[in-house]
Amino acid sequence: MLRIDRRLIKNFDWVTLSVVMIIALIGIMTIYSATRPLVEEETSRFYIRQALWLIIGVLALFFMVSFDYTWLSRISLYLYLGGFFSLIAVFILGKVGMGAQRWLNLGFFSFQPSEFFKLVYIIMLSYQLSMIEGPLSTISLFRLFFLIVFLPFILIIKQPDLGTALIVLIIFFSLLLVKGIHRKIIVLLVIIGLISLPFLGNIFWERLKDYQKNRLVAFLEPGVDPAGIGYHINQSKITVGSGKFLGKGYLKGTQGPFRFLPEKHTDFIFAAFAEEWGFLGSLVLLFLYIVLILRGLDTARNARDDFGRFLAVGITLMFLTYFFVNIGMTLGIMPVVGIPLPFMSYGGTALLSNLLSVGLLINIRTRRFELFH
Repeated sequence: MLRIDRRLIKNFDWVTLSVVMIIALIGIMTIYSATRPLVEEETSRFYIRQALWLIIGVLALFFMVSFDYTWLSRISLYLYLGGFFSLIAVFILGKVGMGAQRWLNLGFFSFQPSEFFKLVYIIMLSYQLSMIEGPLSTISLFRLFFLIVFLPFILIIKQPDLGTALIVLIIFFSLLLVKGIHRKIIVLLVIIGLISLPFLGNIFWERLKDYQKNRLVAFLEPGVDPAGIGYHINQSKITVGSGKFLGKGYLKGTQGPFRFLPEKHTDFIFAAFAEEWGFLGSLVLLFLYIVLILRGLDTARNARDDFGRFLAVGITLMFLTYFFVNIGMTLGIMPVVGIPLPFMSYGGTALLSNLLSVGLLINIRTRRFELFH
């Protein structure tokens, strides 16, 4: 007979689960409103699909909580290799959409391997850092970078998926700081970065696709082509501003349904939300994300081992970066890099991956004490 330790239920992180569920439900409501048909002949099923993925994701979340997270350290290499080879498979079997090759089609559904890779990458990197005694040496730093970070980063850039590539680098350097590195290594990295920046910048620019170059130009010069390359950012700012303080009211937004706002249910869902709920509603949403981030950092602080601490920090920083960059590009203070808003933006793969990550966060907090002997 299956026995559930009562201490698992007692120590379960209901706060994190509740916050995530509230954000996800707000997301489904916003997706419905932003994509609602304006004539009877049209139909929209985006919100239904998102709701189904939410149900699947919640089941996956509870599965992630059901076992001791330390078990993942034993299979971290296999998880990482599985994720790495799925990135390679994208270039062989992947389908092309909107100028990028990021998805694998399994017949009954398509998924984006880079979304799941982020989690297994955090698991692998956390395990490797937890196995190193004391601050990182120069050799350990470069070994980790070239064995764990470099090749996946190149593969993700080639898809191209600049948003996920950015996440991979931010998590790596952030976890290095959490682990602790010698000051001389930091100085060395800064010098190398400054010297190589002009060369890497030129190579990076030449390999960008035209639409990516246009996004950067539109960010640096918003007024250069407001009806062309600057259209996304300008319409997003117009949509956010039209909500004013209290918003227009739910199902009363116009920018999304009338198709003025591009990607209103994915990358720019915050703009659609702000139009209907205004500045006040945006503050409430901001508060929910702050609670999630602070809860994640507190989970890291109270983790029972280094592996759990690095895992919690990596997952929390991933959510923080997603939130910061998405809101930033919606408001025009960051370039458009295709990063969705966690738990709100439409996308089954991203939602499932994020809920698995939350399940791992809850797992770490639930087991912050030794529950089993």
